[in-house]
Amino acid sequence: MAESKEPIIRRYEKNPVLTKHDVPYPVETVHNAGVVKHNGKYVMLFRSHLRNGRSIIGLAESSDGVRFAVRPEPFITPAKAEPFAGYEAFGVEDPRICPMEDGYLITYSAYSQHGVRVALARTTDFERLERISLITQSDYRNVVIFPEKIGGRYARLDRPHSEISPWSIWISYSPDLVHWGMPRSSSSP
Repeated sequence: MAESKEPIIRRYEKNPVLTKHDVPYPVETVHNAGVVKHNGKYVMLFRSHLRNGRSIIGLAESSDGVRFAVRPEPFITPAKAEPFAGYEAFGVEDPRICPMEDGYLITYSAYSQHGVRVALARTTDFERLERISLITQSDYRNVVIFPEKIGGRYARLDRPHSEISPWSIWISYSPDLVHWGMPRSSSSP
């Protein structure tokens, strides 16, 4: 069998599908998006830097997954109430979306003087957002939750950063989306 010279994956020639010029409020960037299909439309949550350097999370929708329209207001901005406000003071970043139990779980990075932690929120309609918990200690990024329970528990992959295990990937479990434990590194025996 002859080996194909065609690439397995090709970059979409009309990239990027969304830029800061598509956003109806002033931002300097559009990046690190998560996309899910909801009620027949593609919903994109994306990170943007404001002019002051702080990050927010916007929302755009598309019927074809290519042409997106951004909502007139950001979807997630730093919380004004505790316990989240003190940990989101410098911005919210890098959303990840997981369809789960008649809704969507959203993890995002929360920045503050205390470093970066991961927060967990839930929505059923991408109109209202319920913040659930800060689900990591400091110096964690990019948590993804599995879309089905494993052994009756929620499961997640996360990326802590420390001098001991820089940029490794860990798995941990939760009975309730708030309390997480049984962590295991990708390099654990």
